Amino acid sequence: MSIPKPAHPLKRKEALPWQKPKPLSEDPTIANKLEAILDSSCHVPAIEDIDFLKGPNARGIRLQLDYLKPQVIFNKHGIEHTIVVFGSTRIVEPISAQNKIDSLSKKLEQKPQDKRLLKKLAIAKRILIKSQYYQVAREFAGIVGISGNGPEDSRLVVMTGGGPGIMEAANRGAAEVQAETIGLNITLPNEQFPNPYVTPELCVQFHYFALRKLHFVLRARALVAFPGGYGTLDEVFETLTLIQTRKIAPMPVVLVGQSFWEKAMNIDFLIDEGVIDAEDRDLFWYAETAEDIWLSINKWYADKGEIL
Repeated sequence: MSIPKPAHPLKRKEALPWQKPKPLSEDPTIANKLEAILDSSCHVPAIEDIDFLKGPNARGIRLQLDYLKPQVIFNKHGIEHTIVVFGSTRIVEPISAQNKIDSLSKKLEQKPQDKRLLKKLAIAKRILIKSQYYQVAREFAGIVGISGNGPEDSRLVVMTGGGPGIMEAANRGAAEVQAETIGLNITLPNEQFPNPYVTPELCVQFHYFALRKLHFVLRARALVAFPGGYGTLDEVFETLTLIQTRKIAPMPVVLVGQSFWEKAMNIDFLIDEGVIDAEDRDLFWYAETAEDIWLSINKWYADKGEIL
């Protein structure tokens, strides 16, 4: 028995019937019908149909993809653990904060009684005071970046939301010591640009806040929160809730800037009102400097009998 040669993987000697359209000569009534079929969105494969993929019926698939793509990326880069840093997008580096004050001061020279400008100047001065935290976040991320076996050791990586302010400071500090650093951006109605210090291969953009939050805690070994607004408070309270309910294993939660956080989060009031227990106060602690943050996290793990 002779063995035939292997068939070509793509080409055929004879075309199959469906490889050419039905000729008009066989049925003149089909004119333009094939074009109508090929132009129909129904005929577009699901993976190429952008309108379908963005529609409500594909939400479950989008949720899966929002989880899967970052997971594949982080696994590829050997990202095992992260320290997540949150904080205000408005807390900029000191020179930028001072430039804002100078600009407003010049405008006030022309309109010294302008209440709106006076209010803005007062806020700008408070931002300048808080700009110290930009420096602290930057320094802390540098410490994390050189921990372990040095910058090329991606087992412990700084992760932020990828935006400006405190997030920029943390990504910047890690980048300055040549360490990989992660930014989890989110698509918003108004475009959000990632800060330029995120490692390009680790700058992920999410569609869903829920999946972004999942990836914030999935590999987290600690949460470090600097003064911030709604977004920062949201992440802090959600993480504390997950730890309080033991939905996730307890981990260090460090609030940087005690004077800010005691006003923003009156924990003693919540305890006195009976809406949380006294033991819930021990789910976090305060720190002021980069060294304080780093040493306290390591001590927490040492007390647990583990290493960070």
